[in-house]
Amino acid sequence: MPQQTIVITGASDGIGAAAARQLAGGGNALVLIGRSPGRTAAVASEVGADHFVADFADLAQVRELARELLTVYPRIDVLANNAGGIMGDRQVTRDGFELTFQVNHLAPFLLTHLLLPALTAGNATVIQSASIAAKRFARFDIDDLQNEKDYQPQIAYGNAKLANILFTRELHRRYHDQGINAVAFHPGVVRSSFASDTTHLMRIAYHTPLKYLITISPERSARELVRLAEGTPGTTWQPGEYYERRKPAASSPQSRDLGLARQLWDRSAEMLALPTR
Repeated sequence: MPQQTIVITGASDGIGAAAARQLAGGGNALVLIGRSPGRTAAVASEVGADHFVADFADLAQVRELARELLTVYPRIDVLANNAGGIMGDRQVTRDGFELTFQVNHLAPFLLTHLLLPALTAGNATVIQSASIAAKRFARFDIDDLQNEKDYQPQIAYGNAKLANILFTRELHRRYHDQGINAVAFHPGVVRSSFASDTTHLMRIAYHTPLKYLITISPERSARELVRLAEGTPGTTWQPGEYYERRKPAASSPQSRDLGLARQLWDRSAEMLALPTR
């Protein structure tokens, strides 16, 4: 198999770092993206990967990241949009967006859009780390994407993860005929730095000894990301789908609302001053 260029965001820790370790040594060019300069550089050095630093809470950094990637990598074969997290009290970024929505949805939406020339050149697989939280916590309102009504960390996170699934379906609809294959998956409840920034009770589950009872290792979770990255769309997995435990899953009824997926895409593009297709 020819060498592939595989870009992984959220790669300084947890699932992203574990996936990078599992993908290393296969003759592929790994490109790791992280928020922490030190941790990102350390993982990249360990696996022999290129790396870039960007904080998704600042969309100017996302735009600069895309410019740098396109300069070095005119063809990208796999983009794993893995960065994200649950937050604490409601915050608005310098870009004017609610933090949970921006980091989990708007930033990867923007990065994917800006990288489209390289993704179409590579007939790329675009993998979105979603979550079962889309089914358990989401109260998705297309007219309240900024989570201004009755903000709760877990609801904002669930809404963002539902947005990830809707984004995957609409990316498939719009760009599958140009060779892009999009897929979303639930990585499981993973022992990592996830939930370190939240005030929600979820922090207890991830950062006390309780985590050993209810979570799985990043290495185990990363196997699904690796399976999707190395698999054959249409054979190993079906493009446009959301997976749990290696099987297509229903998530919430809204997750299959293609009209809602189009609305979300158009509103996201409008927020970011991007052209709609």
